[in-house]
Order: sequence, then structure tokens, then C-alpha cells
Amino acid sequence: MPRDIPDAGASYYLSRLPGYLGEYLGLTGDTLGGVEMLALGLATHYTLSARLPLIEEQLGRLNTDDPSVIDNCLKKHRALDYPNERSVLHRIEMANRCFGRDTVEEIISALEGEAALSNDQWCLSTLKKLREASPLSLKISLRSIRESRFQTFEQCVAREYRISLRVVSKEISKDFCEGVRARLVDKSFAPKWNPPSLEQVSDDMIDRFFAPLDEYEPDLELPTIMQEACA
Repeated sequence: MPRDIPDAGASYYLSRLPGYLGEYLGLTGDTLGGVEMLALGLATHYTLSARLPLIEEQLGRLNTDDPSVIDNCLKKHRALDYPNERSVLHRIEMANRCFGRDTVEEIISALEGEAALSNDQWCLSTLKKLREASPLSLKISLRSIRESRFQTFEQCVAREYRISLRVVSKEISKDFCEGVRARLVDKSFAPKWNPPSLEQVSDDMIDRFFAPLDEYEPDLELPTIMQEACA
């Protein structure tokens, strides 16, 4: 259902980024570069791609799984860099003003207000991404990220699993298949979303994606070792 709804634990870490940056990334589908991920604590090391063959060679010679030894090896090759002027990290205040709103409609209205005042290209680009996305997926994504702020990793992936099952089943909406058709099959890049507008996406429709699974479809349970790692 492009823009993709956060899954594989994404709602958990997006909800824990500074301010409302997670909402921005989750709703627009924007990506982060290595330098940005390092700055946000989503990555532990950053280096230049040209150094990767040498790093792989040296890691192969270590013959150890000791994390401290591996970490010291990686630190020797780290590169110092900073997010460029186009990075969203230079727009956090504006992102917070817009994406901190309660609803997708209010987020878009705030972006439109900022764009009208300044004709800011970041606002205009962000508005374009939101207007191209499935209205249904936008509302699901926002609610999922907001709920994640108060949930454990285990609770987040279980909720994402429920949402994903209902997305691919087409029992509520066919937007996922429509997005695949428009982008990958026909390559028209002109999907026909249903519902076609945010105003037509009802609360009841959203609630159905978040509802518990029925008795014949057990909820997701993480292996014990993964639960301990995420605790």
C-alpha cells in the first residue's frame, strides 16, 4: 500500500526519533543516508563505501566474535561527515510544527500554511509525497507510530503483523494491490486509491486494521531469545 505502512519493527524506532521526525519518515516514505542514521542513533558506524573491501578483509582476519574487538576494528575506518543542507535534520523544527499535529489532515494543512508563507521547497516536496500516497495508508501509519510511543517492541511488531495480514488479504481495502499495479506492473504511477480522499477514510475502517485477530489466526509471538534482546 505505497507509501508503505511501517513494519518489521519500524513503528517502534520511528516513534522514538527526536520530535516528530518519525511521523515525517513514516508518512512520506523518505529515506535517511548513512550520516543521518548515525546522527540519529540508528547506526553505530559510518564509513565510505570505497573502504568496505578493506574492512571486510580485516574483519575476516580477526577470527573472533568478541564485540569489542570488532568495534575497535570498525572505529579505525570510521569517516567524519555531516548531513548536507538538504537533510531533514536541518528541518526538524519545521517538521515538528507540521507533523506534530493530531491528524493527517491537520499535518497537510500545516504544511500548506508553511508553504504559502515561504514557498519552501521542502514543504512543497513533502506535500507532493503525501498527496500521492494512499489516504488509507497515511492514516494507518500515523496511528501506528503514535501508538508505538507507549508500547514495547514486542507489542509494536505484533500490531504491525495484524495490520500487514489485513493489508495483503484485501478484506478491507485493495490499495496495496493497486499500488503494486501502478508502480510495478503497469508502471503508470497513477494509482486509483479507494477511498480516494482522507475525508472518506472512516475511523471504523482504520479500527479494523488494528483489531485483534480472530481465533483461527494466532497473534505474532516473538521467540524468547528475541524478547530478551529487545527488553
